[in-house]
Amino acid sequence: MIPITASISLDEDEIQESFIRSSGPGGQNVNKVETAVQIRFDARHSPNLSAAVIHRLTKIAGQKMTKEGVLILTASEHRSQDRNRKAAVERLAEMIREACIVPKYRRPTKPTYSSKLKRLEKKQRRGNVKKTRGKVQFD
Repeated sequence: MIPITASISLDEDEIQESFIRSSGPGGQNVNKVETAVQIRFDARHSPNLSAAVIHRLTKIAGQKMTKEGVLILTASEHRSQDRNRKAAVERLAEMIREACIVPKYRRPTKPTYSSKLKRLEKKQRRGNVKKTRGKVQFD
């Protein structure tokens, strides 16, 4: 089990891993060993995520999420398979944690009457200052 939050944890069977050749650090090792990790997580069919979390996760993931609801993450920043695997799983967990946060509802407000008057007075004063500027004429 991969702990995400206090109430959400993912089973290892939900994540499919595949290894690909990395273009990152590794010297000659890059051409011989498949160190990059590509993980696939089917968010839409996961029993641990609610519909609201899946919806927010889709927005956060962007192009990393397929139309079928599969989240694909690739990690190739390290030289070893194990470290890349841990980095990819941690990135997935971080995305899900971010999706769990419910955004605050913004209540639309209007400016008060006095704030409108203050703004207009300021504009008037500023306009008067600009109006007094001009070319200096020598007599």
